[in-house]
Amino acid sequence: MKLVDEAEITVIAGNGGNGCVGFRREKFIPLGGPDGGDGGNGGDVWLQADENLNTLVDFRHQRQFKAQRGENGMGSQMYGKGGEDKVITVPVGTVVVNVDTDEVIGDLTAHGDRLLVARGGKGGLGNMHFKSSTNRSPRQSTPGAEGEQRTLKLELKLLADVGLLGFPNAGKSTFIRAVSAATPKVADYPFTTLYPNLGVVSVEPHRSFVIADIPGLIEGAADGAGLGAQFLRHLQRTRLLLHLVDIAPMEGGVEGISAIEQVRAIERELGRHDPELLRKPRWLVLNKADLMFEDEARAAAQAIVAELGWTQPWYLVSAIAREGTWPIMLDVQAFFDRLREEQAEQARAGGAGEG
Repeated sequence: MKLVDEAEITVIAGNGGNGCVGFRREKFIPLGGPDGGDGGNGGDVWLQADENLNTLVDFRHQRQFKAQRGENGMGSQMYGKGGEDKVITVPVGTVVVNVDTDEVIGDLTAHGDRLLVARGGKGGLGNMHFKSSTNRSPRQSTPGAEGEQRTLKLELKLLADVGLLGFPNAGKSTFIRAVSAATPKVADYPFTTLYPNLGVVSVEPHRSFVIADIPGLIEGAADGAGLGAQFLRHLQRTRLLLHLVDIAPMEGGVEGISAIEQVRAIERELGRHDPELLRKPRWLVLNKADLMFEDEARAAAQAIVAELGWTQPWYLVSAIAREGTWPIMLDVQAFFDRLREEQAEQARAGGAGEG
């Protein structure tokens, strides 16, 4: 299955209705004068974020969206009815780009956010507007204006708190299965994850966070190798990265690439795509400890950490056996709790400074 996290659509706002040429004709009123009404405005096209959607897959089947045209004006100074707006629902986290100008015109980051992407045409004027002392019976009116038309590129960036990254077959899908209710595909060959999976980790009532299983990266991903840089963007909004590494790569990992080389290769790709990713908190998770004896796995993990010069938290786990995974989740929740406390203190300090 192919990830649809990008889509290109055409939006067409409704044209305005035409103005009317009409004259008042009533008994005993022989010279009633012009009374043609204005045309109605065309409908606008809006994008609206919906938290119940998590992919752009629907846009594979429908790529053009059109708002309703405004009605024409009528006699008796009756205005045409305005066209109905067209509202297109998209997932929360959708970035909207104007294809013609390559300009980002909006970023829908919360449920219910709305973005006007094409404005409807204004209705034309009826002949009642052209009456003057020298032209008492005008037969002039104006047509409705055309609605805007745009080609838009939609890009979905997952709104997850934690992003799992690593080489193919590092055990990311197994890990997210172990700590959440998400059920991504798991198999003994690389690239089993072809699209990001989201899982909610609930530590206790009212204390939870969202974790994203990002498809495996390989060296050259920033240039499109493997599943490409399209997945790197999903890490940009996460606040914490968990870097999973197969501690026993010859037993099903990327053959010929040691754990050290895997870490360095992923770091290079992160830096090439966006140096800010390297500045995010990133914890090392050495997985598949079940493939080695306990003492051997612990010694191998310590050797890897020492050779990397790793200074951030690190863990030794077996995701398939669910050993060591839950303590990581508790530490992650504590990390977010501290972030919230720090933000609250900064807000209080800012309020006190203004006072």
